Amino acid sequence: MRALVTNDDGIDSPGLAVLAGAALDAGYEVVVAAPARESSGASASLLGAERDGRLAVEPRRAPGLPDDVTSYAVRAAPALIAFVAAYGGFGPRPDLLLSGANKGANTGNAILHSGTVGAALSAMTHGIRSLAVSVDAAEPRHWDTARLVTDHVLAWMDGAASDGVPLDRRTLNVNVPDVPPDRLRGLRQAPLATFGLVQANIHEDGDRHLVLQYSGTERHSEPDSDTGLLTRGWATATLLVAPYADATVEVPGLG
Repeated sequence: MRALVTNDDGIDSPGLAVLAGAALDAGYEVVVAAPARESSGASASLLGAERDGRLAVEPRRAPGLPDDVTSYAVRAAPALIAFVAAYGGFGPRPDLLLSGANKGANTGNAILHSGTVGAALSAMTHGIRSLAVSVDAAEPRHWDTARLVTDHVLAWMDGAASDGVPLDRRTLNVNVPDVPPDRLRGLRQAPLATFGLVQANIHEDGDRHLVLQYSGTERHSEPDSDTGLLTRGWATATLLVAPYADATVEVPGLG
């Protein structure tokens, strides 16, 4: 089995080694292909940089990786990396894509804008099982907690098919509090919060220019959501469904 590890924090993020180590210990052959620079907020963008008509890719080691793991820096958004991997761009097509471990939580409906989640969704729409992992800190200190949770959910995903759990056309989005393992309350499945941990406010200044300001949301307003549970020390897991056609509302035909 093969696993591809990517992220939106860039090739220099220590979070890559967390997911790569989990996949290696689960028996996967691992390749790392991550953006050459940070790509936060890229969503499922397929933007990339070319040299002479070819996607710009160069060998570069992510920190903390074992020497025998192939690692690439790619001048592309995470979702494009997943897209290319699905067509054999980094060796044989992977059976699993892991995205992260991201610095900063990805919760609520705001995951629509996340490059970390975007990569996982891109892989999932190509029939590749996928997992996105994020840590609730700008500069995480407890990567071992993220590894603990990743090991648990990856083992569940690997056993899901034999247990009859339908994971096709789904991806698993996981958020982990930045606490020591002995302070982690556990893992809870959670619905998405109304938006997420960060929202934007837009107003016009005196010159009629649009001014964009980011602010934190009230974490406790939805205590049973992914944001609320994460704030209270739980790791959260949310299954996301692939884009699908909704036929429950009839749109009248023309002609």
